Amino acid sequence: MSTGPLFAIHLEPRQPLGLQIERQLRTLIRERGLLAGAELPSTRAFAADLGVSRGVVVGVYAQLVAEGYITLRRGAAPLIAAFGREPPAPWAERDVPVADYRFNLRPDLPDLALFPRSEWLAASRVALQRAANSDLAYGEPFGSAQLRGVLAPFLARTRGVVAEPARTGVATGSTQALHALASVLRHAGVTRIAVEDPGHRWRTATLRASGLETVPVAVDGEGLCVERLPRDVGAVVLSPDHQFPLGVALGAARRRALVEWAMSGDRLVIEHDYDGHFRYDRPPAGTLQALAPDHVAYVGSASALLVPTLRLGWLVVPSRLVVPLAGQAAVNGIAPPRLSQFALAELIERGYLDRHLRKARAVYKRRREALVESLGRELPDIVVGGVAAGLFVPVSLPPGVDEGALLTALSRRGVAVDGFARNSIASRATGLALGFAAAPEPTLRQAVGELANALSSG
Repeated sequence: MSTGPLFAIHLEPRQPLGLQIERQLRTLIRERGLLAGAELPSTRAFAADLGVSRGVVVGVYAQLVAEGYITLRRGAAPLIAAFGREPPAPWAERDVPVADYRFNLRPDLPDLALFPRSEWLAASRVALQRAANSDLAYGEPFGSAQLRGVLAPFLARTRGVVAEPARTGVATGSTQALHALASVLRHAGVTRIAVEDPGHRWRTATLRASGLETVPVAVDGEGLCVERLPRDVGAVVLSPDHQFPLGVALGAARRRALVEWAMSGDRLVIEHDYDGHFRYDRPPAGTLQALAPDHVAYVGSASALLVPTLRLGWLVVPSRLVVPLAGQAAVNGIAPPRLSQFALAELIERGYLDRHLRKARAVYKRRREALVESLGRELPDIVVGGVAAGLFVPVSLPPGVDEGALLTALSRRGVAVDGFARNSIASRATGLALGFAAAPEPTLRQAVGELANALSSG
């Protein structure tokens, strides 16, 4: 078995083999980025790779040693000598922008340090050991049967979703699930879809990217203004339990009205439950989907529940949408890695996810209380709104404060935060969505101090 690094060496059969190998290795060392000190294959391994005799490679190495390109040591691999490029300095650029901020008040992030690493490793190990060879092939585009089989009852008991595995699908996050739903609707003849205003700007962008026209509908203290829904839209997307960025919940009367609106026109309601597992003053409310499973599609993800980098989301849809959605996933070629799905299934089945959720709720409740208390002490004129849920609190701004200028000032102070206006279409709402989940209590208090200083400096 050949060992060591592989090289792209092309040999012409009618030319001297040794000279060809020498010439191409020199080029690789001088021009193609081989680093000084990097290993070369052993003579036996290199000869096997190239299909030549070992003697040819021995001669090549001897010549390159004489020229100073490589060094040989008894019993060790040959090394690139000083002609190779020096190793580059470590790349300083971060590929996670929030890591550059001192205070992480992003409203869409959980505490990344709470991720149950040891449990995930254990679940991944068991999942890989249990996986049959056939499990490593391309699987069902709608998600692995193993995960769907445990995810459906998990959502049923933790969020009250009316779910069974046949109607439960897996996606690479909730964004992909929303895009797939929007694409299926467009292929079915829907051209316009209603969205909350203000509402998630990236969610609106995703729907537009699917080819649908997004129609903004106002939100007030009772959630989406259902009476303002146009009759010529084929669907609506909303977060009824904790609307972003206003943090309000859809009232009971409006829930009933929304279901009637959907049923009367054979429309689809898409319930985006991005952080609905977290409620701090009472148990989480039941989902809107439970009121009308045939007219409401439920979408969630592991991003708030665990961490965003898992890229796992889920959707529970009316039966008539299962086949079109699976077909859409197959056409797009987007399916979550199956090993991650198997690991999440093990995490749920072993009770690890329930334990993590219980722990996270307790931690986030304390942090929310610390943030609200600090706001009340440092900025008594700011009004904290919304329900006690999710990963952020919405706050109003004093009259005359420019939200955009404030966000810029906070960014310069190292505070990562989001605002209302940048998530608005026609709405004139202004304010901040202050995340509390990703920062410990002392950091939250310091961040409020930075907010107070930014406001006072105007």
